[in-house]
Amino acid sequence: MSVKRTTKRSTLASQVKKLWLKLNVVCVVTISQWWRCNMGVHNSINKGKAITVTIDGKVCESTFGKTILDIARENDIYIPTMCYLTKVQPIASCRMCIVDVEGVDGMILSCQEKATDGAVINTQNNELNKERQNIMKLYNVNHPLECGVCDKSGECDLQNKTMEFGLEEQAFTARDQHRPVENWGHVSYDPALCIMCEKCVRVSTEITGDEALQLKFGGYSSTIINVKQEKNYASLGEAAAVCPVGALVDTNFKYTTNAWELEKIPSACPHCGGGCQMTYEVKNERIYRMTNAFEFSNLCGAGRYGFDYANENVSKDVKVFEAAVKAFENAQSILFSSQTSNEEALILQKLKEQKGYKLISHEARSYQKFMQAYGSITGKSLYGGTLKGISESRAVIVLGTKINDDSPTVKYHINMASKWHRARVAYMHPLEDLEIKNIVTQFIKYEAGSEEGVAALLVETLLKDIEVPKAIRAFLDDLDIGNLSAESNIGEEELAFLAKSLIKKSGFSLIAGSDLYAHPKAAQIAKLLALLEQYAGFNVVCVPPAGNAMGISLICDLDDEAEGKTVGYNTPADFTLSALGDGDLDMPAMNQQEGTLTTNDKRVVPMNVALPYGGYVLNNIANALGLDAEYTIEYTKELPVDKGFEVQEFDSLPDYFDSVGNEHRGYLLKSMKVSVSRTLEEVSDIDGFDGAVIYNCNPTEQFSAFTAKCKALETEALLLGSQQFATATKLQDSESISFSIDGVRFDRVFKIDTSMKGTIALNPTFDMGLSAALLSSYRFSRLDFERAGK
Repeated sequence: MSVKRTTKRSTLASQVKKLWLKLNVVCVVTISQWWRCNMGVHNSINKGKAITVTIDGKVCESTFGKTILDIARENDIYIPTMCYLTKVQPIASCRMCIVDVEGVDGMILSCQEKATDGAVINTQNNELNKERQNIMKLYNVNHPLECGVCDKSGECDLQNKTMEFGLEEQAFTARDQHRPVENWGHVSYDPALCIMCEKCVRVSTEITGDEALQLKFGGYSSTIINVKQEKNYASLGEAAAVCPVGALVDTNFKYTTNAWELEKIPSACPHCGGGCQMTYEVKNERIYRMTNAFEFSNLCGAGRYGFDYANENVSKDVKVFEAAVKAFENAQSILFSSQTSNEEALILQKLKEQKGYKLISHEARSYQKFMQAYGSITGKSLYGGTLKGISESRAVIVLGTKINDDSPTVKYHINMASKWHRARVAYMHPLEDLEIKNIVTQFIKYEAGSEEGVAALLVETLLKDIEVPKAIRAFLDDLDIGNLSAESNIGEEELAFLAKSLIKKSGFSLIAGSDLYAHPKAAQIAKLLALLEQYAGFNVVCVPPAGNAMGISLICDLDDEAEGKTVGYNTPADFTLSALGDGDLDMPAMNQQEGTLTTNDKRVVPMNVALPYGGYVLNNIANALGLDAEYTIEYTKELPVDKGFEVQEFDSLPDYFDSVGNEHRGYLLKSMKVSVSRTLEEVSDIDGFDGAVIYNCNPTEQFSAFTAKCKALETEALLLGSQQFATATKLQDSESISFSIDGVRFDRVFKIDTSMKGTIALNPTFDMGLSAALLSSYRFSRLDFERAGK
């Protein structure tokens, strides 16, 4: 882009200020007139009522409550915007979306104003075009002409709009200011390029919830500031993604290549189980960055920066392949991790049916049994909740998950509910999480191991005034509330406060997580929580463990224990297939294969090959054992219909968002009817933990050995505990210890975290390579350790 400067420097007071004040006056007058024309009230009584408006001569049918911009986009009518971002509340800082409405003086901000029945709207005319040109002149005031080296060139809104509105010269400038580039870690900020559209601030506040970015007001010197630089939040990558210019960019991508040189390969994130939409941007067999349809979707830090985990430089070794086939022929059990596509899971299931293998996938099996028990109450194979339901809630209860780390995208939706609807957020967990303290309105701490009692207390509190079947009412009435309260360490007054906070509210969500699935009383917990969906109308989401645990749990007939000789797929065994490159036979990583994943929003989505792979794949072994498919994706259409999948070819799966944000990615699973048995057991005595306890939980952005390979996500695996934990265990800061869980040995350096409290320490598993998939027990356990050298 080249814009010629044609005049000498002039003052803001005479020209810039005049234009800006004019635009502000136009908008203020417009808003007041618009409200007067419509009786000053847009109340919720008429929301959803059918209306008809005419935009640029086109008759458009819609519903009351939608903005003019919403309706225009529904009907493929273009209205230019600069600051508008569909997934956040209207920002209204750019004024680019102005339109004319017949009968109303002045111009309307279409991003803010609700359309009324019968309105006649014009989006394009000479006056509107002139105002938009004036807006662009303000944006271009001394904007550095660095398009030749700017990372945003070729995909820059400012560049595009300058051309769109025919600005060939700039009639005025403002005094240059020294604005040095700031390195914030994962992202870099160049205030000289910033146009103060506020998108990044809104994303940081309304979506990711890190609340790191703020506006620093100062007239022409206004800027964006990072108030939490010491945190180096990878979530700021989501803020950088929405920047319309080159002000906020990924530091590692900066100055590496031009945007138009990159091949864009759409796919789905395989890390946390969210299956979020993402695009690999590739050149010369190298992934340079991850992007997403940022207007409508989100990526967590792992999705955006965890892409360099491919199994590289692999070639076909015929002898090792033959050894792999022989190992399968002699094996009695196949062990595999959740980093497995739906199609690969189906291959393993078919091999089981043919050879009689035991299929072992610990996390998926725990989730499978939990959901089977859950369905015995609801009569459905899937939980009924959705992510959108969470974001639209007025109250959210989180139980059994350190949600900020276990599933960032779910946490984002909780944050949306908090910011948009002032939702009450009750966080129930043995450990307080300071990272979500800004949205939690009530933290309810319970004793590790007491989840069954906690679930019973919660259900009794929330169903107290709701009609339920006699048998369930009898069960609830027979609960010894005082004893459960004492054993779980949840005060009855806390539950009363929770119940009181929900009065006069509607739209409740419950989020259950991985702490519950391997609990000794997981089935009973599942049934109790299912009562809230069945009888209280809760939007319940049972967040699956990381990877493709949900898809595997639906496709495979899983077993609890292995027998005889074993083969492992991304899990250590007698013969191991590994995408990490450290097994007996190499396998492709998730970014090197085609297939589908099942998301925590119950959607089957496609993922595509980003990088080449020269070795054998699981399908080659399956064919040698008697199955017959040229490509792995031939199994996409064979995914089990009786479990909610559809008969669809892989290449026919859609993968896009439409102009108003509707998701067209793969297809939604169908919830199937299952047998009902609404019987509940007596709540067991709580088997608590004495002394020091460890909690297997990965830090934010780390989910597996694959994210552990990613350079931008490098994290030291430490056992983190409070000073109280150190005192209880007599451990010194930086002391090395060893301990075992489920037969897996951990060698850890202990570090004191002054922000933590209590006698529970955080133990990560992401650095444990293939062995992490062998962990099968409840996430909390007593710590029995040995000191280094003893």
